[in-house]
Amino acid sequence: MTYQTKPLSAGLHFLATPIGNARDITLRALDILASADVLAAEDTRSLRKLMDIHGVPLNGRHIYPYHDHNGGQMRPRLIELMEEGKSVAYASEAGTPLVADPGFALCREALSRDIPVTSAPGPSAMIAALTISGLPSDRFLFAGFPPSSQGARLKFFSSFADVPATLGFYESPKRVHRTLGELCDTLGETRQAALCRELTKRFEEVRKGTLRELEESLRDAPVKGEIVLLIDRAERVEVSEADLETALAEALETMTVKDAAADVAARYGLKKRDVYQMALAIKEG
Repeated sequence: MTYQTKPLSAGLHFLATPIGNARDITLRALDILASADVLAAEDTRSLRKLMDIHGVPLNGRHIYPYHDHNGGQMRPRLIELMEEGKSVAYASEAGTPLVADPGFALCREALSRDIPVTSAPGPSAMIAALTISGLPSDRFLFAGFPPSSQGARLKFFSSFADVPATLGFYESPKRVHRTLGELCDTLGETRQAALCRELTKRFEEVRKGTLRELEESLRDAPVKGEIVLLIDRAERVEVSEADLETALAEALETMTVKDAAADVAARYGLKKRDVYQMALAIKEG
């Protein structure tokens, strides 16, 4: 037995769960799972399986489901249990609660009622990816999952163009090629990036290169599994408006407006749409 059963104080106890390898669970997390009066989970089947693997018995306790679709109904019940003096342990489906996870509203509600909230830290896909990506880790911004609609996605990606930090996104394997193409258009093709998938699992892989190189690598070879996409901060290349116009004018001698804008935008790390508008004005003028 690797866990200890001991009294837990009343309140909300967040605990991080493995993102792939079940042995990444912490001893403290196992202690909480064994000792909490009440268990809640984003995915009850995943938590039950994790407890079975590590030999933590339910001992007659019920695991309450708490996720995006039932939060409004389940939250009052969990808060009521805490106010009755119960210790409630909440586990995300994988990784750290509140990181791309529905636990935020539960945390905020508990704090608003002066209910103690604690956290047993552990695995996080974002941090795991950052540590093996080779990209700067002194300053980073986790942006979560991109929106689904086209207009919202482009606006979303463009908002990070000037952020002086490594950017981190979660993305599905079905959309990641599309995402890389949109990032090329909004952040520039030459940004260094790392595509990290299946972290801590058997087929863990990290692909590194520019955004365009990664996009090209997925055109005919789609990937599977959970993905974290990391992008280096923009390199500042000082270019005057006059120099930019000269570069565009030269490019337009042999290229279309679209290709000239893409070429110059990539060369200077600028937004493709802004450069396209300038190229269009030069062509028409």
